[in-house]
Amino acid sequence: MELNKVYFFTATIHHWIPIFEQEGYKEVLLSSLRFLTGKGLLKVYGFVIMPNHIHLIWELLEMNGKELPHASFMKFTSHEFLKKMRSGNTELLRHFVVDQGIRAHLFWQRDSLPIEVHSPKVVFQKLDYIHRNPCKGKWMLAENPLLYPYSSYEFYETGEDRFGFLTHVGIARRL
Repeated sequence: MELNKVYFFTATIHHWIPIFEQEGYKEVLLSSLRFLTGKGLLKVYGFVIMPNHIHLIWELLEMNGKELPHASFMKFTSHEFLKKMRSGNTELLRHFVVDQGIRAHLFWQRDSLPIEVHSPKVVFQKLDYIHRNPCKGKWMLAENPLLYPYSSYEFYETGEDRFGFLTHVGIARRL
């Protein structure tokens, strides 16, 4: 991914394990997004947290030291997952053990999918997709998107940002 471009981004937990069904793991994602947006490193236009993956529409604005903000997001959340599992869920941790030399655990699959979004029409299609994701298919986490609390849907319906990091897609500079 490159700076100053808007992306639809999907990141999936290793082995598709649904760790976000457990208490506290969604907050790790939300706090990382709050931190990175608060530092002015990225803008988040939309998101949904599913049981084992996250969809985001975001724009990377500035480097975080020597790394892109999405790399900081992935690294920070992995470290926090490891701390949480070591302190309270070692049984879950065993699913993430890998033998890769420099790392002993892998939380995010290596095939994260960034798709650059070039037009408002496509952004709104992606927003519609992510907001409806919890309400269809095998998940059925809510009857309608407004009832699912871990997405940006309510922000677009009411204008209220209870997460503290969302930017309306109409303000996107790159579209």
